[in-house]
Amino acid sequence: MTESTSLKELTGMKDFENVLLDVNDGIATLTINRPKSLNALNSATLVDIGDALDVVKKNEDAIKVLIVTGSGDRSFVAGADISQMRDMNPIEAAELSKLAHNSFGKIENLKQFTIAAVNGFCLGGGLELASSCDMRIVSEKAKFGQPEVTLGIVPGFGGTQRLTRLVGRGKAKEMIATGTMIKADEAYRVGIADEIAAPEELMDKATEIAKTIMKNGLIAVGMAKYVIDRAADLPLDTAIDFETQMWAQTFATEDQTEGMTAFLEKRHAKFTGK
Repeated sequence: MTESTSLKELTGMKDFENVLLDVNDGIATLTINRPKSLNALNSATLVDIGDALDVVKKNEDAIKVLIVTGSGDRSFVAGADISQMRDMNPIEAAELSKLAHNSFGKIENLKQFTIAAVNGFCLGGGLELASSCDMRIVSEKAKFGQPEVTLGIVPGFGGTQRLTRLVGRGKAKEMIATGTMIKADEAYRVGIADEIAAPEELMDKATEIAKTIMKNGLIAVGMAKYVIDRAADLPLDTAIDFETQMWAQTFATEDQTEGMTAFLEKRHAKFTGK
């Protein structure tokens, strides 16, 4: 697929109300599109995110890498929609949390590599969304935080768990307990951000990384992602055994033969994903 493709063209469906999904040369861009509310996540937006991710999953032949970003230049996602949450009872709050976990879990479970391009405020549910991606490329103007305690609640979309895995228990507890925001350079220092770009270069940088990934054997990329995600918290000997199993499986692929043959013949490999 070499031309920009809309969601309608890809699936036969109409465009979603709260997100945009476009595909260009194998790279899908999922944009949270509620700029008037700084892309805050309400239940309808979480449903749209989940449904759009289903489209990405079903179109693995057309979509090789997913970039997630926010509409406008002020906010990636400023958090969950407080106007919807304010009058919720515990049962309704639990349902919203489960909805978010379902959508964000779909990101983590994609075979495709995922990149969050963080272009502004990345707070609460926004940081939880970005943390669900495989890596985070952030604008120099981006700001990060889990400020839920300032609203009298705790993170409910995965923040206590994913942030801890990114930055460690101490820093996660500090960020969550204080509710304060940190800037891009501090986010990079503690491990939230993987790379920092000038605001006007953010999407170009994310696309450049996506294209670099796509040059490699995508079966191997997907397997490497799977091993890291599933084995990182296992005992080391168990994790090593799991890695060996996945490594051995790659030797049953055509990509492995092509990659090693190309190396020996001193040419660029032509991977087919088989």
